This record gives sequence, structure tokens and C-alpha cells, in this order.
Amino acid sequence: MKNMLKSMVALFAILIMANSNVNAQKFGYVDLQELMQLMPEYKKANTDMEAFGKSLEDELKKLSDEFQKKVADYQKVEKTLNEAIRDLKQKELQDMQSRIQEFQQAAQENIRKKEADLLKPIIEKAKTAISQVAKEGSYSYIFDSSVAGFLYKPEGDNVLPAVKKKLGII
Repeated sequence: MKNMLKSMVALFAILIMANSNVNAQKFGYVDLQELMQLMPEYKKANTDMEAFGKSLEDELKKLSDEFQKKVADYQKVEKTLNEAIRDLKQKELQDMQSRIQEFQQAAQENIRKKEADLLKPIIEKAKTAISQVAKEGSYSYIFDSSVAGFLYKPEGDNVLPAVKKKLGII
């Protein structure tokens, strides 16, 4: 009986300690998208992305204009061409159209890669600042409220102002 009482007291003590540890955890949140949009580095990356996209778009327009001109030229003389020449010209146009489609696909992939390359250091800088704020504020967890789908979030646990201060964004 004495051993059972000691076991129950020990179990009760463990439950109390576990409960106090759960209660000691502190949770916070930050909207990572909003934070990043406030960072000067993000604005520069956005400008760089627009310029990169514009250069690819300009190149695609040149290719498309050239293709349209060749189609128009072909259509003007199509009826006067013998079958072998007509087939050759059609094949050239099909090949050119395929190259344009390949360029579009490569351009989209290049845009995704460029965006990832530009955003990676910005995300890392934001995460570093968030980690520092979490340690300084004794937070156990900081959630990204832009993707977490919170149904309720108390204003007092929003660490965005502290992270902005850490990053020097006023």
C-alpha cells in the first residue's frame, strides 16, 4: 500500500510538472508575406524580377513577330509554290512554332528559378530576425499567419512589430 501511495504521488508530481511545462510555452505569430513586402530587399528583388520578365517577354515578342511575318509571307505565295517547296515551308513554320513554345516553357522555368534565387536570402534574413525575436521574447513557437489559417489570433502575440524593429524597418 505504501509503495502504491508513493507511486501515485510520483505520478501526480510528474503530471503537475508536465502541465506546468505546457503552460510555460508561449506562442506568437507573424505574417511572413507582409514582413517580406516591407523589406527593402524585397522591393529590389521585385524590380529585378520585373526587368528579367520584361527582357524575356521582349524576346518572345520578337520571335512571335518574326513567326507572324513568315506566316504572312508564306500565305501570299502558298498557291504558287510546288508541293515539295510548300511542304518544306510548312515544316519550317512548324519548327519555328515549336521553338517558340520551347522558349516560352524555358522562360517560365527561368522566371521561377530567378524568383527562388532572389527570395531565398530575403526569407533567410526574415527567419533569422524572427528566431532572434522568438528567443528574446521567450516564444516556444512562432507561426506564419499568412499560411496557417488561424481562426483566432490575439493582437498581443503578433511579433511583426518586434521583427520589423529587429530588421530596422520602421
